[in-house]
Amino acid sequence: MWIGSTPRTFDADAPINIETARDIDLKNRNFRVGLSLKTAESSRDDLGDLISLWDGSRRTGFHLGLRNNTGCTSSQPNWRQLEFGIDAETQPQFRDEGKPGSALLGFALCAHQGELYVSTCEPGRDQAGKVYRYAGPGQWVDLGRLDDANSVTALASFGGHLYAATGKYRLGGSALPNSENEHRGGRVYRFVSPGKWDLVGDLDPTEAVAALVNYDGHLYASSLYAPAGFFRYDADGKWTSIPTPNGKRVEAMGVHRGGLYASSYDSGSVYHFDGTMWTDLGIVGDNTQTYSFTPFGNALHVGTWPSGRVFRLSDKNTWVDTGRLGMELEVMAMLPYNGSFYAGSLPLAEIYRFDGDARWSRLKQLDETPDVKYRRVWTMASFQGRLFSTTLPSGHIWSMSTGGCVTYDRELEAGWQSVVAERAGNRLRLYVNNQPAAESAPFEAGLSLETNGITLRIGDGPRGRFVGQLRDVWFDVDE
Repeated sequence: MWIGSTPRTFDADAPINIETARDIDLKNRNFRVGLSLKTAESSRDDLGDLISLWDGSRRTGFHLGLRNNTGCTSSQPNWRQLEFGIDAETQPQFRDEGKPGSALLGFALCAHQGELYVSTCEPGRDQAGKVYRYAGPGQWVDLGRLDDANSVTALASFGGHLYAATGKYRLGGSALPNSENEHRGGRVYRFVSPGKWDLVGDLDPTEAVAALVNYDGHLYASSLYAPAGFFRYDADGKWTSIPTPNGKRVEAMGVHRGGLYASSYDSGSVYHFDGTMWTDLGIVGDNTQTYSFTPFGNALHVGTWPSGRVFRLSDKNTWVDTGRLGMELEVMAMLPYNGSFYAGSLPLAEIYRFDGDARWSRLKQLDETPDVKYRRVWTMASFQGRLFSTTLPSGHIWSMSTGGCVTYDRELEAGWQSVVAERAGNRLRLYVNNQPAAESAPFEAGLSLETNGITLRIGDGPRGRFVGQLRDVWFDVDE
């Protein structure tokens, strides 16, 4: 299968789906897909899937996509990163990745330039929140204090650099004793080297930054507590304060279909920002707070409190109930990973998978700390072909894998880029501009993809439609 060199433009609101014959049965054969893609330097959207042969109801087939994961509670965990995965209804495998430092909580995760970073809440009187770099299973390298606040609350990749924000987290909101550390945060830093962080803004009187997000070529920050705050980074030391909708706090911030979307702890609404003005998209169900965002199936999803449900934003800007996570009360971290949609919860810190038709399958409880009221799965990121999650109050990080998955954990440059993805036995590989870029861990060698009858789609997939241009698309299967 081949598509000529003339670029085809793909748009989130006007799909161009190229469908081939439904008679490709991959089974356990080796195969390769290749294409050239072009995306803009700045983004007002999730970038979506490039090519897929995928049946979500059976979690079977393959997909290749380019991820802008934003709005994952207080994280922007992935930015312009490739993911190539296969699955055949395999069962998830979990791994305890240990506890960074004295973490009570991993506030944010960010995969940036080939590394995974986590920021922490460490609430002791003489402690402070820090950022740690992942150094392999169960190993975390301390990158030093940013300031004296008890938490580093947010991480984001912007302009080729890692940014981090600090906060004085009030642990009473998680039904825990408040920190003896009274130092305020509300500052934003840029990572230079281990132990060296450049201060790029003090958002005083903000005592805790809620989230950071890259939107339309600008970095934005929000305030966790009153007074409500929303800020645009214009230059080091220069941040523009932008009014919030009706004075309400805006917390988690996600980017989707041209807009920046914000959750709120002051109402059960979601707010839409177009770069200039806010629009109130209404109360989500019967909830009083909204939490994280994620795109899946060409639609934006939001987690809620206290119903423990996930809602989907329809094309008519109405909220559609997609089901409750067991008997949980709050939906926090949410992320697509290897073709499926995962979410974490409170009060039992459980991981669920969306199986369609408002059905959520419970997979595992990640935090079993005894004698506490609330346990949380706070945020998520995909890295090295695995889904990582943070917890409160144990402070442990967990990772999960399904099927076979490989990720290119660097920001793919704008402009035309050549990408090849292949299955070779029990490994997956990615090539960028004819150079080896990433290889998966080995998976079950006999993993058989029963794909006969599934439509091969170009510029679309389980996550959603691609936004950009494609050309020179080809697909090859070994005999």
